[in-house]
Amino acid sequence: MSTPNAVPVSLAEIARIAGVGRAAASNWRRRHDSFPSRIGGTDVSPQFSLVEVEQWLRDNGKLKDIGSREFLWPRFEALGSREESGLAIAEAARRMHAPRTRISHSELSPKARELVGAAAKLGRGEGPRETFEFLLQRWLETHVRQLSTTPPQLASLMTRIALSVRISSGDEGLTVLDPACGTGHLLAAAAQEYADLGLAMLGCERDPALAALAGARLGFLTENREIGSEIATADALRTDPFAGMQADIALCNPPFNERDWGYEELATDQRWTHGLPPRTEPELAWVQHLLSHLKPGGAAVIVLPPAVASRKAGRRIRGSLLRTGALRAVVALPPGSAQPHSVSLQLWVLRAAPEGPASAPLSQDALLVDATGFARPGAREPGPDWDALSSFVLSALEVLDRPDDALPEGAVRVPLLDLLDDEVDVTPGRYTASSAEPSGVELAKSWGELGNSLADLADHVQYLSGLGLDAETPQTTASVGELVKAGALTLRAGQQPSDAAASPRESAVPLLTVPDLLMDGTPSGLLSPDSAHVTVTEGDVVVAGVVRAFKAWVHEGPPMALGPQLYALRVDPEKLDAYFLAGCLRAPANGRQAGTHASSSSRVDIRRLQVLQLPLKQQTTYADTFRRLKDFEVLLTKAEGLGRGLVRDVSDRLAAGGLTTSN
Repeated sequence: MSTPNAVPVSLAEIARIAGVGRAAASNWRRRHDSFPSRIGGTDVSPQFSLVEVEQWLRDNGKLKDIGSREFLWPRFEALGSREESGLAIAEAARRMHAPRTRISHSELSPKARELVGAAAKLGRGEGPRETFEFLLQRWLETHVRQLSTTPPQLASLMTRIALSVRISSGDEGLTVLDPACGTGHLLAAAAQEYADLGLAMLGCERDPALAALAGARLGFLTENREIGSEIATADALRTDPFAGMQADIALCNPPFNERDWGYEELATDQRWTHGLPPRTEPELAWVQHLLSHLKPGGAAVIVLPPAVASRKAGRRIRGSLLRTGALRAVVALPPGSAQPHSVSLQLWVLRAAPEGPASAPLSQDALLVDATGFARPGAREPGPDWDALSSFVLSALEVLDRPDDALPEGAVRVPLLDLLDDEVDVTPGRYTASSAEPSGVELAKSWGELGNSLADLADHVQYLSGLGLDAETPQTTASVGELVKAGALTLRAGQQPSDAAASPRESAVPLLTVPDLLMDGTPSGLLSPDSAHVTVTEGDVVVAGVVRAFKAWVHEGPPMALGPQLYALRVDPEKLDAYFLAGCLRAPANGRQAGTHASSSSRVDIRRLQVLQLPLKQQTTYADTFRRLKDFEVLLTKAEGLGRGLVRDVSDRLAAGGLTTSN
């Protein structure tokens, strides 16, 4: 039964408060009779009273150096409403600056008002900005599925691009606009990147909670600096609060694929100088909105989904943007650069025409930059290699207005005549792919690699073909279930992560799922360590428990979380060799025997998989042979890929008349 007015916390939150893993918090509950009783939730996901948990942690010396703000966040989360908790955090930030000011959001409940006062008091003692950033980050992580934010690295890159592309008018100050600012990530990046310049920061956001949080964030960033800021709560497309205002720089990560963006009521709007955006092209409305607010020579950078570059409905507007020189460059980003992380988003770089006698003539080409190669599949840190990506993109844009300068590989200037066809497709990969044709030196290197692989294969063939495999002496086996009972290994089953576990964090661990194995085996998700139910470390054996993806291997590398139908086996090194175990388990006949049904989608009963019963010393010999067999398989795959690639590349060369010698 839940206790009235008690603030509920889960085991994961208790672990976070105490700075330990979730397993440790579960162990406390099982081992200590004094641990607080459940007040809500379920047996699988129990909830406990925050007050009782805090007292128990203090009494048992489990808090270490944890600050009081860790106990503050669950009280905000207990408000229930995303909007009210967001407004309360923003209000608390305002009260940290001015304790005697009245509550500005009258819609806050008495409970929220009381919490605002407690948070403001705590913030003034433990650091106002640090307390606000802590609460804001927790709020964003909790509502990650409902909100789209711009990662700090991408925001920084966008601000640097805008400043490099802008044609300066000689003014010392800058006006920066973000018409869909969310919680202010882009404006915050501008305040940091343009720290030496006088700034006027203008933002607009239709969600009241996001607008309030953006205002609170800028309040801390502009404190004691010559920066003016204004955040308006409005729909910038329908009701532009900054109509008639012009900015030096505009940055935007607008909402994607919104059909109800105001097509009917804005049909005659004067901002559509390049054409009325079709109902299905709201992103092109945001593009023209940004251009309408730029000073002559001003620059804008906007994040867009890749389909905007090629959809038929928008070709007329894209053509006009190119002909007038407003669209200066398109940068294709690697997947994982921002939400949605599975999509290769694009940056469109826009610039308003300069004015005056010194204005440069309009360029007759557009710069297309393919940066998709900077992804880091399987890396522990989320996102691409930001340092290398930023350096590459900025070096390409550095020569934007110098057509005679060389571009880095992956960037290309495309004449307007080539772009203004029936499609007006500005997707960078369409024009940069041809530059990837291998040179003669690269072809020679590939032939050398293939020769080395074939030589290694021959060595493995000689070894493996000499194995004595004709013995008919029956061998005893034990099932995984029996080995678990005997204490030779432990078995843990991967689980489906909760919604709150998906926020990208620097300390995140990669999440491997069965669909990942069916693709290329690279983990596609990320989890915070506290939310990873089952994590494997180096030396653990991983088994996929479905017939269509059945395999077993020894994990090597950093920790990795497992999703459903994946299993972690940790051996007792005094009884089992991990490589011997993996080799026995991945035998195809073993998987077929343990399969529950005949279909490829059926599950494999991991506990029924059989393992040879051998002394540890003999296991080592088997383990070495299993490794050689696995290496042989890897070499076969590598040789096949090299061979197919050479057939393709040499065929293209021959068809183009590239034969220079004859035999």
